[in-house]
Amino acid sequence: MLKKTVLTFAFLTILTTFYGFNAQFSAPVTDDMLLNEEKTGVPDNSLLTEGDYVISVYDNLIRNISEQEGHDWRLMSAIAYHESRFTADITSRSGARGLMQIMPSVARQFDVPQERVANPETNVWLANKLLSKIKTTLRLPESTSEKDRMALVLAAYNSGIGHVSDARRLARANGEDPNSWEVVARYLQLKADPAYYENAVVKCGRFTGSRQTLAYVNDVIGRYDKYCRITRR
Repeated sequence: MLKKTVLTFAFLTILTTFYGFNAQFSAPVTDDMLLNEEKTGVPDNSLLTEGDYVISVYDNLIRNISEQEGHDWRLMSAIAYHESRFTADITSRSGARGLMQIMPSVARQFDVPQERVANPETNVWLANKLLSKIKTTLRLPESTSEKDRMALVLAAYNSGIGHVSDARRLARANGEDPNSWEVVARYLQLKADPAYYENAVVKCGRFTGSRQTLAYVNDVIGRYDKYCRITRR
């Protein structure tokens, strides 16, 4: 029995080391939680304890809200990890708050009082609403690959819809594919050059954050892929 326990602990330690501290390999919800939801009809957004979650203590909350908004909860979890390491009570130097690092301007867009932004449920709801708005604004054609679509949406989440739209307009003006992340990423980098950001199709001016945005997209997609391997949709 002792030998079995030691081997199990060693196995979990290796997995946790590989996937990160917050990735726990167990059922995302308990039977009691599922029974409670079935009885009440209200999703259980309570924080989970170690052993009851797969990605973070916010698994239930992120899953329930994201599914209501039509987004993959594992992608939203990957964003939360990058933005805050699943820390709800932090504020960045720029004023972004909470799990998803929501800016005050985003809260205003959706008529949410600033004092509610740090609340985890409100914060995750705002992030989902922002993602939906980005998808609607970008109006990517159905033929856009899932990889390109995800990368473009994440880039807009990080840098703003305006800069990504500028890069897409530049791509189109130069006869290139505005729905290709590889192409758009290159024009995001070129938006630091006056030869490009002074072009008439550019609406949001100079952009100097391309390195951060490209790293953000790669990191979130990489973590999302890991989360997809360790849990179901």
